[in-house]
Amino acid sequence: MPDSVVRILIVEDEVKLASLIRKGLREEGLLADVAIKGEDALWMAGASTYDVIVLDVMLPGIDGFETCRRLRGGGVRTPILMLTARDGVDDRIAGLDTGADDYLTKPFDFGELLARLRALARRGPAEHAPLLRVGDLELDPATRTVRRAGTEIPLSTKEFQLLEVFMRHPGEVLSRFQLLEGAWDSGYEHKSNVIDVYVRYLRDKVDRPFAVDTIETVRGAGYRLKAPVGAR
Repeated sequence: MPDSVVRILIVEDEVKLASLIRKGLREEGLLADVAIKGEDALWMAGASTYDVIVLDVMLPGIDGFETCRRLRGGGVRTPILMLTARDGVDDRIAGLDTGADDYLTKPFDFGELLARLRALARRGPAEHAPLLRVGDLELDPATRTVRRAGTEIPLSTKEFQLLEVFMRHPGEVLSRFQLLEGAWDSGYEHKSNVIDVYVRYLRDKVDRPFAVDTIETVRGAGYRLKAPVGAR
C-alpha cells in the first residue's frame, strides 16, 4: 500500500450496500466517499483526487458503462473497478472496453474487494497515452477516438487497433505479418487476407469520405500509411 492514505470513490445507488462498503473500507483505514448517480461521480472525480473508483453498472440516469466512458473521455485516469450483479461475458467486455481496469460480480466477498482495491491503488493512475497525429489524421489511444480534419470517425475495435499500428509507424512499409502481430493477439490463426479486408474497411472510413489516399499498397511488401512531407 502507498504510504499516503488511500481515498476511494464508491458509485453505488444501493444505499445500504454503499454504506456497508464505506464502513468496511474505513475500518481498514481507507477514506471513502459515496456517489449514488453517475452524474455525481463525474463531478466528484473531477473535483477530488481518488486512488480508485468503485463503479456499479446499474445506476439511475447514465449507467456505469457510460459513466466510465465519460470519465476516461474527460481525462480521469484513476483506476476503475466495475461492480455489477450481471455476470455475462458481454457485460465484462463492455466494462473493460469503456476503460475499466477490473471487474467484480455481485455478490462478492469483502476481502476480495479490498484486495483488488489495494492492487489497483498500488498501480496508480493510468498513464495517458499521447495523441497520435499523421497529417490531419488524429488517434487518441486513451479515449479510443479517431478524427480527420476535426471530424470524428467511428471505428470498430479491430479497425482502431490496425489504424493505431499504422499511425505508430508513419511512412514505413509494414508487411501483413507485422500488421497481424500488431493488431491481433498471438492466439489468432494467421491468415494474411484478414489484413486486406480490414485495410479496405479503413480506407472506406478514413480515406474515401475525405477524398484522400493515405493508406497505400506496396506491391509484394505490404501497406504503408503515407507520412506528410517533411515528417519523420
